[in-house]
Amino acid sequence: MKSAVETLNPTRVRLTVEVPFEELKDSLDAAYKKINQQVTVKGFRKGKIPARVIDQRFGRGAVLEEAVNDALPKFYTEAVNEAELNVLGQPEVDITELKDNETLNFTAEVDIRPAIEIPDYSGIEVEVDAIEVSDEDVDKAVEELRERFASTSPVERAAEDGDVVTIDLEAKVEGEVLEDGVASGVSYTIGSGELLEGIDDAVKGLEAGGEATFTSELKGGSAAGKESEVTVKVTQVAARELPSLDDDFAQLASEFDTLDELKADSRKRLENMKQYDQATQAQERVLEKLLELVEVPVPEKLLADEIQTRTHNLEHHQLGQMGLDLDKYLEIQGKSREEFDAETKEQAEKGIKTQFVLDELVNKEKLNVNQEELTEHLMRRAQSSGMSPDQFAQAVVEGGQVPMLVGEVARGKALAVVVEAATVKDTNGEVVDLEDDEDETAETVEATSDAAEEKTEA
Repeated sequence: MKSAVETLNPTRVRLTVEVPFEELKDSLDAAYKKINQQVTVKGFRKGKIPARVIDQRFGRGAVLEEAVNDALPKFYTEAVNEAELNVLGQPEVDITELKDNETLNFTAEVDIRPAIEIPDYSGIEVEVDAIEVSDEDVDKAVEELRERFASTSPVERAAEDGDVVTIDLEAKVEGEVLEDGVASGVSYTIGSGELLEGIDDAVKGLEAGGEATFTSELKGGSAAGKESEVTVKVTQVAARELPSLDDDFAQLASEFDTLDELKADSRKRLENMKQYDQATQAQERVLEKLLELVEVPVPEKLLADEIQTRTHNLEHHQLGQMGLDLDKYLEIQGKSREEFDAETKEQAEKGIKTQFVLDELVNKEKLNVNQEELTEHLMRRAQSSGMSPDQFAQAVVEGGQVPMLVGEVARGKALAVVVEAATVKDTNGEVVDLEDDEDETAETVEATSDAAEEKTEA
């Protein structure tokens, strides 16, 4: 077999392959054997039909077609390996010449990973938010905890903001009560915004036994997105009572004995959260700076597939669960379809570039992923997916996704190397010392390039 490579552009090549006919022998034998098992010829036992009879009855062309289909993947793979190409996706194969007992010539066009030159990244500088927790932040956190321990008691008065009402609901569309539009005994806190738009104004001022009708767009169910006439009946009004902010509350709501200890712990928790946010912000901004330094051509087909995947996932998974379609989503977001398409393309391009650059960094820095790192990453991904580690691991293995997880960890390590080399300062001008956390950087990488993963692993 002889092969040659023609570069069509920085991300696409054409392979020209010439195969001597004798190298098709194994595939021809397999083709005769396969056809033998599929056909019957009078006078011959199944599987014992001579090759000449098969040629006479079914045509030599059918045998050649079967043999070539069997052999092409092997010869294509040999040509790719011989040229040391890093291919992406499936090739477009064209048989240019097939002469019986002489030769097989074909071409294969395929996308490849572009050659990327990683420049010196040690001079990257970024600014992040300073870690500042005010007394107001602490008071707000404690107040939210206090809200969770509020109690309610029925009152004989009209409902007000903050009250908890028990209500019955009935929704009609075009005068017909919806099968899934009736609910009884629903508990609702006035002002929470957790139910239908317009319900707060409808129930405020009503006492137990009071009833009101209002118009609202349904958020879910069989008539999601449609205008509905909703009747609400209040069966009970209850006032919320907050516990006093004292040491007794601290003992009730936490493991601490005093309110001061509870506040100190709340401050520490807020500082830890802001520190995590600061680290994530640093990683995102360092990654953006790195991408600015590197010229990364993106294969057109890979980009088109990535855009389609992101749009499909949004429409059929995320929005579907919310009872929305894309048009309604864009209306809520205040965006045109053109703006959405432009943003999706930009995000897809950034995701692909991120993966290409970090993969090149993995090779340049000779980074490896050990079993402990992979296990820790798997545990974290399992937790975020809502599955047990065993279930998630089984799904990963059965789906052939282990290389994908290894890639995520390796890219996280690559980004951590760049972050460690960068200068990170907060808005107060203080240098930020970031801990080297590959799992955390892996999250940043996943958020940027997650949907591109499977295609570029192909």
